[in-house]
Amino acid sequence: MSRRVRFARTAAALALVTLVASCGSGGAATGIPVADGELRLAAQFVPRSGYAMDTDDAYGLYQLGVTETLVAAGSDGRVRPGLATDWTPVDDRTWRFTLRPGVTFQDGTPLTPEAVATALGWVAGVAAPPRAVKGIGLTAAADGTGAVRVSTAKPDPILPLRLSSVNTAILAPSAYEPGTPPSVRGTGTGPMRLVEAEGNRTARLERNDSYWGGRAQLARVAVQYVTDPTARALALRAGDVDIAQGLPESSLLEFTGPNGYDNQTVPAPRTASLLLNLSAKPFDDLRARQAVAKAIDRTALAEQALAGSATPASELFGGAVPFGSTDAPAPADPAGARALLEQAGYGPQNPLRVRLATYPNRAELPTLATAVQGMLREVGIDAQIRVAEYAPQEAQILAGDFDMFVLSRSYLTDVPDAGATLSSDYSCAGSYNVNHYCSAEFDALIGPLSTSTDPLARQAIFRQAARKLVDDVAGVPLIHSQENGVARGVSGYTVDPLGKRLVTTGLTRTSS
Repeated sequence: MSRRVRFARTAAALALVTLVASCGSGGAATGIPVADGELRLAAQFVPRSGYAMDTDDAYGLYQLGVTETLVAAGSDGRVRPGLATDWTPVDDRTWRFTLRPGVTFQDGTPLTPEAVATALGWVAGVAAPPRAVKGIGLTAAADGTGAVRVSTAKPDPILPLRLSSVNTAILAPSAYEPGTPPSVRGTGTGPMRLVEAEGNRTARLERNDSYWGGRAQLARVAVQYVTDPTARALALRAGDVDIAQGLPESSLLEFTGPNGYDNQTVPAPRTASLLLNLSAKPFDDLRARQAVAKAIDRTALAEQALAGSATPASELFGGAVPFGSTDAPAPADPAGARALLEQAGYGPQNPLRVRLATYPNRAELPTLATAVQGMLREVGIDAQIRVAEYAPQEAQILAGDFDMFVLSRSYLTDVPDAGATLSSDYSCAGSYNVNHYCSAEFDALIGPLSTSTDPLARQAIFRQAARKLVDDVAGVPLIHSQENGVARGVSGYTVDPLGKRLVTTGLTRTSS
């Protein structure tokens, strides 16, 4: 059977699996014809906004090698050269970035300071700026023929780290037309060009032969966006994709080295938490939140529900970062939970009923939600589960129309510095404060992060802030996650703990 026919058959199977999946996900890819020598990828997160650079779609573009930023940074929080080779502070609000010489955009035009200023000005000026640059008053202007000056309204000690955000990727001037979102086709600087995109189903990439960093090994990449993790495993098992991201833990033992697979799992700066709506009953009452925390056996979640594929979380930050806690969480205390619920006015005559929502893109989340539901039931809390795609739920969740939400969140995603997550997710003015938590004491605690440049001083604040969130039960950290991905017949494959890099110049297929 030809590869082209097998790929089409798998696409039909993917659609069928998605339709019958109990988790309620949908939109499995229908497949695209695949050329010889083309890497085939089953991606877990679909583009929801037409690859808009100011949305989370920018992560997919960066991961696929289409776009690049001025600087690069990993989970260690260290900044490295990207499209800029070095950067120096001019004053307390301005940095000067020296641009890499000889870089051209995929449309053939050169990387210039004016092009960089246009790209950064656009993303800072949208109606809802991405979290990495939101509210900092970012502006950019050319500084001679080989550099750009980037300024902020107030001193910002981590501005270079902010400019590693995938949302700040630099596109060619031709991408920016008045009144329309930037076009990402043929306007990036990365080793691969986006040449085809069929909504949120498929995409195709081709090699950018003028890439400044050297010719990519891959000539083409075919992407299927498959939200259902079981369907991704099916495609890999059938041999119809070469790489599958985020596979179910139950299937990972099958994809082993002796069976010909490159199965990689790495600790990630990511925590799955049970978020609680503190802006409404019942969780505006600290006692109700404390009862939930006592009801949950986080060790059992990691070691039993997820078969040891995660570590139990005692705080927001885990062992993947130097400031994280590796302490065991407090053991579950069902009796204590029931007593707290009684104090809050709930019991057999007035049972507490709540809505528990999550999403299926990360395979572990529905499993965690089901296990949490059982633990809550033991203490008298009736939690009704709803599993649906994340994107349609976001506005409702941010508006406070929920009770509980199981969310997987990388605390280094937007910016590889935990201060960004503490501000956006937990400060009173946070743009992604799902818990609707507001504490003047907490805001004062993280306040020095706006000026501190000392990494050790920042890490000390991170630790104090994590402890404060535990004391206030601003959500319940459940487990610290790991990133997994499986490849077959591929060389140069690496799972990035931040989930930002996949298609690199060294990635290639080794078998047909």
